[in-house]
Amino acid sequence: MRAVIIDKPGHVRVDTAPDPTPGAGEIVVEVAACGVCGTDLHILDGEFPPTPYPIIPGHEFAGTVVAVGGGVRDLAEGTRVAVDPSLYCGRCEYCRVGRGNLCGNWNATGDTVNGAFAQYVAVPAANAYRIPEALDPRQAAMIEPLSCAVHGVHQLGSVLGRKVLVVGAGTMGLLIGQLLRHAGAGEVAVVDRSTARLRLAEAMGFSRTATDVAELGARFDVAVDATGVPAAIEGAFDALRRGGTLLVFGVADAAARISLSPFRIYNDEIKVVGSMAVLNSYGDAVELIASGAIDTTALLGSQFPLAGFSDAVEAVRKGTGPGTKVHVLPNA
Repeated sequence: MRAVIIDKPGHVRVDTAPDPTPGAGEIVVEVAACGVCGTDLHILDGEFPPTPYPIIPGHEFAGTVVAVGGGVRDLAEGTRVAVDPSLYCGRCEYCRVGRGNLCGNWNATGDTVNGAFAQYVAVPAANAYRIPEALDPRQAAMIEPLSCAVHGVHQLGSVLGRKVLVVGAGTMGLLIGQLLRHAGAGEVAVVDRSTARLRLAEAMGFSRTATDVAELGARFDVAVDATGVPAAIEGAFDALRRGGTLLVFGVADAAARISLSPFRIYNDEIKVVGSMAVLNSYGDAVELIASGAIDTTALLGSQFPLAGFSDAVEAVRKGTGPGTKVHVLPNA
């Protein structure tokens, strides 16, 4: 098969790789679409410590089952699926209490084992979720990022009637914003430095947008950072009302630091919570996209063949073009 191979940080090629074969409890998926994520860029740049090299990246994907391993009874060849990339050990102290996303032996398809920027990928059958025949492959590949957003919103608890600020109008910020509206938030304001992204947010129905938090002239019950930028996180914190909650969702550099007022956290009873990847949220994401409750079509940006992987990465880095999510179609 053909696949994207990162031999070491900064060195990527599209080349021939061995066809995967399913082991016991596994399936092989013919990949229809795979999204380019910020984590993929970190892997390419050598900034994601768990990654071994060489590796085939790609963890936001959907496709069709083409081979089934021993012991798999509920999935047949020809079944269309989206795949949760999470590979939890099931044995560590975190897995034993239902917090597999914090697994002490954490692995993930495309992050630590070969992934879906390839024509085919082998995955555990238990991680595959059936998708409707009518669902577009690129929409199906959006299930993984949406599942991360679903877990983030779960971390906030009820937002019914609350005023919410989302900092960052990329794919994740706009998915989270939609989920918050769907969950009953009274108002969702969106901030981003990119006017193009703000226009997209406005087209999706977010009535309050700004290029800076200060422009909004308001305080919020909940603030979500979807950028991972320290200054943006601090700005989101400063915009909270007393009793508010800050969700740190964006992925910052491991060495980054932020400055928050401990007195405000104490005196205003502000909660600061984090959200790591996916946790019991994949099924919800499948339903939300399949039902049309969450709009992913407006977020779809450019698409590239497998041979155009480097162009896809460049499109993500530049943030240009329509939509926010770039996909690679390995078998186009």
